[in-house]
Amino acid sequence: MSSFTIPPQALEGTDLHYFNVSSAIEALAPGAFARMPYSARVFAENLLRKSQGLAGFEAMLQALASRSHEADFPFYPARVVLQDLLGTPALVDLAGMRDAVAEAGGDPGVVNPVVPTQLVVDHSLNVEVPGFQRDAMARNMAMEQKKNAERFAFLAWCKNAFSNLDVLMPGSGILHQINIERMSPVVQLDDGVAFPDTLVGTDSHTTMIDALGVLGWGVGGLEAESVMLGRPSWMRLPQIVQVYLEGRVGPGVLATDVVLSLTEFLRAQKVVGAILEFHGPGVAALALADRATIANMAPEFGATAAMFAIDERTLDYLALTGRSAKQRALIRTYAHAQGLWVDDFAAAQFDRVLAFDLSEVQLSLAGPSNPHRRVPLAGLTESGVARAGFHVPDNGPLPDGAIVIAAITSCTNTSNPRSLIAAGLLARKAVARGLTRKPWVKTSLAPGSQAVEKYLREGGLLEPLAQLGFGIIGFGCTSCNGMSGPLAPEIEREVLEQKVHTAAVLSGNRNFDGRVHPRVKEAYLASPALVVAYAIAGSIRMDVMHAPLAHDSAGRAVMLADLWPTDAEIDQALADSVKAEQFTSVYDPMFQRLGQAGMHARADEIRYGWQAESTYIRRPPYWEARYTQPGHFQGLRALAVLGDNVTTDHISPSGAILPDSAAGEFLVSRGVPPAEFNSYGTRRGDHVVAVRATFANHRLKNEMAGAEGSLARLEPDGKVMRLYEAAEVYLQRAQPLIIVAGRNYGSGSSRDWAAKGVRLLGVQAVVCENFERIHRSNLVGMGVLPLEFEPGVTRATLGIDGSELFDIVDWNGAPEPGSRLQLRIRRQDGSAVVAAVACRIDTEEERQVFCAGGLLPRMRNEFLRAGSASAARQ
Repeated sequence: MSSFTIPPQALEGTDLHYFNVSSAIEALAPGAFARMPYSARVFAENLLRKSQGLAGFEAMLQALASRSHEADFPFYPARVVLQDLLGTPALVDLAGMRDAVAEAGGDPGVVNPVVPTQLVVDHSLNVEVPGFQRDAMARNMAMEQKKNAERFAFLAWCKNAFSNLDVLMPGSGILHQINIERMSPVVQLDDGVAFPDTLVGTDSHTTMIDALGVLGWGVGGLEAESVMLGRPSWMRLPQIVQVYLEGRVGPGVLATDVVLSLTEFLRAQKVVGAILEFHGPGVAALALADRATIANMAPEFGATAAMFAIDERTLDYLALTGRSAKQRALIRTYAHAQGLWVDDFAAAQFDRVLAFDLSEVQLSLAGPSNPHRRVPLAGLTESGVARAGFHVPDNGPLPDGAIVIAAITSCTNTSNPRSLIAAGLLARKAVARGLTRKPWVKTSLAPGSQAVEKYLREGGLLEPLAQLGFGIIGFGCTSCNGMSGPLAPEIEREVLEQKVHTAAVLSGNRNFDGRVHPRVKEAYLASPALVVAYAIAGSIRMDVMHAPLAHDSAGRAVMLADLWPTDAEIDQALADSVKAEQFTSVYDPMFQRLGQAGMHARADEIRYGWQAESTYIRRPPYWEARYTQPGHFQGLRALAVLGDNVTTDHISPSGAILPDSAAGEFLVSRGVPPAEFNSYGTRRGDHVVAVRATFANHRLKNEMAGAEGSLARLEPDGKVMRLYEAAEVYLQRAQPLIIVAGRNYGSGSSRDWAAKGVRLLGVQAVVCENFERIHRSNLVGMGVLPLEFEPGVTRATLGIDGSELFDIVDWNGAPEPGSRLQLRIRRQDGSAVVAAVACRIDTEEERQVFCAGGLLPRMRNEFLRAGSASAARQ
């Protein structure tokens, strides 16, 4: 036990107390506090408040003071946020854990969130009806309710059965936008003690909250469950990188253009896993909503978080979105006292400093399949995206590169009033010239907040957007998450029969292969204004910067520059239209309803009443002996050999279920017609469906199969077949499996089903060149061993083709964090090669989780031990 203690002290000017990080650090290491970055100070406060008396506490605090990356320390987030696609499976796990605890003789009632948890149903809205139909919102929401009735009933049960859990109903908006506009108080209070708001969320774009100076990031459902149940996240201080912003954006440039340029820049700078902190004169020039657009995209940088210090812009935004004057005064007082104000970091030191000049940002797209593949609008033809002289007819056959989806969607950009007002102004100018969308373009506007509708209406911009097909179809995450809905039958038929190369343009944050729609070959990220412009153009092959978008009713050419609003026009509309009462009128009644029954729960018993016929909610299997026993690491066969940039969308897609897929055929066998398939994401509460979705992306490139799709080559038979069916054969043979991959394995969303699925398929280990942060953690949480080749060693240099057998030499079942292991590769001809690999079990806590068979078995065992200890004391 440590004898070093720092009690809370009075917060000047209030009747509150706080844990003074500066005093504590100066007592240990004089002069060190001034050198600490923002996030290190927040971690230190958390350690002071939650872990004094813990063995090694003083050494942990000293490690934070010195910015050491070698010491483990506990982090207790103040709250957890969930979106429904990942939050529902997490709650299914907790319901299943109650059964597992009860059947082992424990008290199921002890399985309960300890940390306040908020779930927003925001990812189940599908664009069934496009925005050019006036009743789109009502019809889409009605279909959402019908298709997801079982899921929503389960969430209603959870709301009643679990304490510390709030559920916001469908139609409320997108989690991240509601989080930044209302949920976060920035400074929390508990029993008279003030402290920084911190959180984790089951979505990688949880980082949007970092714009408020609130430290938060995305985790998989497994880690979120652990935090919900009161366990700390044990971690080592990530690399902390300063991004020094210089200059200011030029005329006509929007926040989307800034973030796409930053994504390209930061991916190239290899900031994977780092916490970024934005400083410099360029930050002061950015509105809070622009900072939020940047912070939202941290996962696309590969970063853990993207922090901005608290300043006057922060307080202005909090006033705009309806936070009280009393709360804003507390935030100002606390930030100054705790050294979290923007001026307190002049002497801060970072692991690296990167400079970025905002004045160099141009209008841009990103695509055709990765957010970091930026394409300047001025160079569309040079990049090969557009073609000089390309003409798009108003009617007739679909052109090459036909834009079949144009969607203003996602938290990234619909949280930015300036970006949405720019789109509305462009639409108004286009309508005034008599322009329309091309008839094959499916258009939609899905804001992340109901406040968006209010300020667009106030500015007279809703109607021109609707006239171009961008009527509001609902409030939630849609096309960005693969919920684009069906194409018109005649359009889909022409795409398939004529083999048209199609495209989507969306104001989202993700455009990975196959994500937006199964029939879309290319997907481009763009600002909302550019999405409207491309709906008018109709093809991605059009050089929208230099060629006419269309011709008006008088036959005159209309250029993009003719429609693009000036900064003065945008700023005036922003000042006239966006008001604090719009946010309070939306959020005050919404949050007053929390704690009241918003859905009709079937029951509020301690244990959930599973329905055997359900294809949405099924009792999970993770406590069965076959998943908790030690893995087999000799004689593994490769289920897949994959290349670079394999995303969680490749591993566990969230979009449309095709009838000829393994999941589609299963659903048909259970009497579910294709029209009611819903999406992969909405069915992750049923592991029998979700395991069939694993590696089901139709753009998957398994090098063993020789063709694109969800395929594998069964070995040693040599037969190419559906990947799920190959895994079934291997399971029948009790054959342990391995995945071999390239760089950036597991990039993208935080979905833990990308780890759950591979575990249920029988995969024991994954070896690649490097992992994205969240997916690596999820693999450990499922008892799957993550391994990395040494630098310069790849599947290609080792000549791996998938016919080999793999052994982990001298395996002892409990590798030390960061240890080096030997991977023996046995070829068909009898030869063998041994490659050194790094074990990416990074902390002692992770080692214990892995040895228990995963996080869920580990937590059940802890509940049972705690119950036994409590009974013994009584």
